[in-house]
Amino acid sequence: MDFFDLLTMLGGLALFLYGMHLLGEGLSRASGGRMEQVLEKMTYSKWRAVLLGAGVTAVIQSSSATTVMVVGFVNSGMMKLSQAIGIIMGANVGTTITSWILSLTGIESGSFVMQLLKPSAFSQIFALVGVMLLLFSGKERHKNAATILIGFAVLMIGMDTMSAAVKPLADVPEFTNLLLLFSSPIPGMIAGIVLTAVIQSSSASVGILQALCATGAVSYSVAVPIIMGQNIGTCVTALLSSVGTSRGARRAAIVHLYFNLIGTIVFMAFFYLLHGVVDFDFMERAARPYGIAVVHTVFNVFATCLLLPFSDLLEKLAYLTIREDSVEHMAVRYIDEDVKALDSRFMNNPSLAMEQCRKVICHMADTVQESCKEAIGLLDDYTKEAAEGVRQLEKDVDRYEDVIGTYLLKLTGKDLSEKDSRALTLYLHCIGDFERISDHAAGIAMACGKMQEKEQTFSAKAQEELAVFSRAVLRMLAICERIFQEENADSLYEAQALQEVIGELGAQVRKRHVKRLRKGKCTVDLGFLLSDIVTAYERIAAHCAQIAVSVVQVWEEDSMEMHGYSTLSRERNRDQEQFRALYEGFAKEYVLP
Repeated sequence: MDFFDLLTMLGGLALFLYGMHLLGEGLSRASGGRMEQVLEKMTYSKWRAVLLGAGVTAVIQSSSATTVMVVGFVNSGMMKLSQAIGIIMGANVGTTITSWILSLTGIESGSFVMQLLKPSAFSQIFALVGVMLLLFSGKERHKNAATILIGFAVLMIGMDTMSAAVKPLADVPEFTNLLLLFSSPIPGMIAGIVLTAVIQSSSASVGILQALCATGAVSYSVAVPIIMGQNIGTCVTALLSSVGTSRGARRAAIVHLYFNLIGTIVFMAFFYLLHGVVDFDFMERAARPYGIAVVHTVFNVFATCLLLPFSDLLEKLAYLTIREDSVEHMAVRYIDEDVKALDSRFMNNPSLAMEQCRKVICHMADTVQESCKEAIGLLDDYTKEAAEGVRQLEKDVDRYEDVIGTYLLKLTGKDLSEKDSRALTLYLHCIGDFERISDHAAGIAMACGKMQEKEQTFSAKAQEELAVFSRAVLRMLAICERIFQEENADSLYEAQALQEVIGELGAQVRKRHVKRLRKGKCTVDLGFLLSDIVTAYERIAAHCAQIAVSVVQVWEEDSMEMHGYSTLSRERNRDQEQFRALYEGFAKEYVLP
């Protein structure tokens, strides 16, 4: 093997690793975050969790990615450790699919059909189709399909290149003697650990081992302990990702290590004990790519079947390794849990990160609605505790805006799909509107506080008018939140019609107040406070309408620019009859006494 063979081998390795990355990225983007949602929700049965973990890993082609994702879920509080264990085990089974795909390089037959199954035959076709889709189609799903096809083609071409480059090693005595060192269980296992820890992928390290089979010098006595080590080495990725996380996340990573470590020890003890009794004659034969896939699969299925019934013991072992302290039992505000949900690990999968943002913004919207209800409630029953509660909710909303906004800005540097890019624009606009709504709620609470300090109250008539006005504003908030959470424009006409009614209510309240002022039934001071509250109501409604407009522009009109209330006018002109019917219904429902 000369210098140029070595260069070819390194080039093949580079193509192989990049192809695997490209394939996983394409599959992940094509899933649009759905795989992650399945992992999150459907893990209440141990066996179901194993199947889900295996299925998701088979799709995204990376057990490390699945495990890191699970560590993030546990860290954010979305998943319990007991749910995560089954997924981690399933991920080890799912990653064996890659080795079976790579074993196609070992097909040897003169049959046309069998030759067609070889990567050298179909990878070029995949590459051609992928490039055609990438160049001539602007649709997002076609681009994702192209990335998958090109990634698969590059992966297989890299595998073939490596195999061809290492074939001359069969005639190098030094290489053969080096492999003999790894035929012993412990050195072979250490070699597998180191190789996988360095390249951060058990699938890739198994692929490299399969490529080395082309030399004919890799026997099963060498391959088996290396494969065992590769399963331990893949734990390094999850362990690194758990640094600086919660105890739950670190326990998830340590469970992954214990699972592979215990499984390897038991399997190797059982295998070599049986080998000593039966004497497996295949151990000295040259390993084939499909044989590597068989060993890899048998081990992972064996370890899963062996340890799944003892998953509770693995969980206890993780708790013994990473112990609790008194701080972990302390109650924390719900916002802290939401902040954890925006885990930086999810940024490697933008679709998942955007889904997490949507959920947290929904919680932000709930907090905003609660602050408005509490503030409006102060008009009838003012207490210092309730007023302080409104101020605290306003601080929580400010923190939501800061945390979500920072997270979204970081995501702008990621490779977002067209849908996620639109969603990011929508979310940035909406969190600003939600924050300003909470500011107006705090303003209402402040006005109520001033009345309490001066021991003043509105007249009975003004209170009745504000009661009607308050119901309309709270209805507007509910419509706004529904539009955002459901991400559709079906309720947009409601928001348009109700906003117009709220505008008319504000004008009527002001007009009636002026009449009472002239008759001496109201003071100037109370007039200023009433005007502040009415203005806050109108602005809350305006921000709610703007959120509705943003949803329509991003999801329905596919527009990235905001045009203020001109969009409301356009939508209104589309169906005047529907708008008019809704407007008349709200006008009858919210009539000032």
